Amino acid sequence: MASIAPVRRTALTFWQKMNIGMALFILFGFAQFAARGFVDYDHAPLIFHLHGMLMVGWLGLVVSQSLLAGRGALALHMAMGWASVIMVPAIVIVASLTSLSALASGLTPPFFTPAYFLALVHVSAIAFAVMVMAAVVLREQTAWHKRLMVGSSVLLLEPALGRVLPMPLIMPWGEWLSLAIQLGVVWLIVREDRRSLGAVHPATLAVAMGVASCHIVYESLARIPAWQALATAIAAG
Repeated sequence: MASIAPVRRTALTFWQKMNIGMALFILFGFAQFAARGFVDYDHAPLIFHLHGMLMVGWLGLVVSQSLLAGRGALALHMAMGWASVIMVPAIVIVASLTSLSALASGLTPPFFTPAYFLALVHVSAIAFAVMVMAAVVLREQTAWHKRLMVGSSVLLLEPALGRVLPMPLIMPWGEWLSLAIQLGVVWLIVREDRRSLGAVHPATLAVAMGVASCHIVYESLARIPAWQALATAIAAG
């Protein structure tokens, strides 16, 4: 028994694999997009760089927190977790400013209307913040906490999928394909719930509903004339 104990201590848990896997996919999505020549770093507004640094920092924090929790370093995990109270509002504000700059500069994806792009960024940023803050509030309830944190990363898959999938070729169905992939990731949590708990945890259902609701709100908000007028005015400078 002594010979296998170290293996058990160092093996990655399901939750660690999920956090690491999604972080790597998000980084890959943006890296390959840049490698294909779709990013002009020299002429990108400063806010774009700040947004990128914040998100890379966030992914690093999430992975580090997951590894610390899996290794039982809960005191350090909790101490580092308070960084989210500062980082999450900053991420939302900077994401909003980045989207406004992109609209004003004509740097939005050509397959999105200005109204859809404005809705996509703001709704997803707010949903991400709500999910992370809910996880912080419920940090004493471990089952809720870890599922909500993984769920917040599922929301962050959206922009990476937009850079991996051939969106110009599959619109207007591209966003629904993104939703299907995101829900496929949530299904992995469902499968883990059934394996470990015998039933789907309410937090997993909350994550699934949150992810699906975001896409419905994107579509609905982008069809409202007042929202379309606002996005057009921003895009016109």
